[in-house]
Amino acid sequence: MVPLVAGALIAAGLATPAHAAPSRAEIALRWAPVHYQDVDATGSHALGGKSDYITRYDFDGNLNGRDNWDNTGTNTDAAVYYSVLETSTHYYLTYLFFHPRDWIDHPFFETEHENDGEGVLEIVAKDGSDYGSLKAAVTVAHSDFFSYKPAGSDWANGSETIDGTLQLQSSPHDSFQHPVTAQERGGHGLKAYPQYNINGDGIVYYPSLSVSESPSSTNDRDVRYRLIDVFADGGLWAQRNTTSLFASLGTFAGDNTGGCGTGTYACGTNSANAPWGWDDGNDAVARGEIATDPAKLAASYFSATGTLSRAYTHNPYSAAAAALRAAQDQPPTID
Repeated sequence: MVPLVAGALIAAGLATPAHAAPSRAEIALRWAPVHYQDVDATGSHALGGKSDYITRYDFDGNLNGRDNWDNTGTNTDAAVYYSVLETSTHYYLTYLFFHPRDWIDHPFFETEHENDGEGVLEIVAKDGSDYGSLKAAVTVAHSDFFSYKPAGSDWANGSETIDGTLQLQSSPHDSFQHPVTAQERGGHGLKAYPQYNINGDGIVYYPSLSVSESPSSTNDRDVRYRLIDVFADGGLWAQRNTTSLFASLGTFAGDNTGGCGTGTYACGTNSANAPWGWDDGNDAVARGEIATDPAKLAASYFSATGTLSRAYTHNPYSAAAAALRAAQDQPPTID
């Protein structure tokens, strides 16, 4: 009787539905960082700390990268941009943290600039579980990359020496253990926590697919950032040829209006990068490939166990492969 009843239920469409695999957005949320942002409220360029808050590249309601310094602080709703690339063996998750200002508060030897894009690549093995297992990460701190692996990862050094352990931390807003990243104040270089940490005031940001919060103060330890797909319709990748936003492929447009450089050594122009412009400069990976060909970076930076496929099953960057290759020959942008 049991087989007959089961067959009848299946025929009637009443059997337990198959378990749905997580979407790419859900994969991105699962591994999105808990993020520690150091905040400095001193000096006129700090805007009382708001210059260290993460936000959207279009926080001021327009697609003009050359007025972001001028408009910093007008909207501090938190957002982080993500992309998910796939091979048959791994997910490659890139997260971009954007600030309207890379700033300093002294006149000696350092240059500030409009717009600031730092981030992290996470490499997740498809192991048969819903969300896979986190194997390694590479962060972007200005014009240098730093590599990490979580405790328990069986990956080892490749052409680059692993720089530390990627810690995990729970979020009060979901049931997951998330990687923990941190950014310095002012210049916003990004490393694994606690290689950077909050020193005094700071913000702790937690990921969400729908909620974007603004810090209530310079010392708010629970602010949610909204994850936004780089490849969303009309989104960051779709705007890559918008000349008011980008000076060239992968480099944000920025000038020296609004007081940038005043009282400091200098203000750089066109000095910040989107993920497809990130470049370490002294490794075996070309400009932007940390985002556009992360399997190449993984095979170079790490000695991976198991199969590491280099063939993508999902890579929206591939349609612009020729333009991306051409942009690799651009002069380096010092962020």
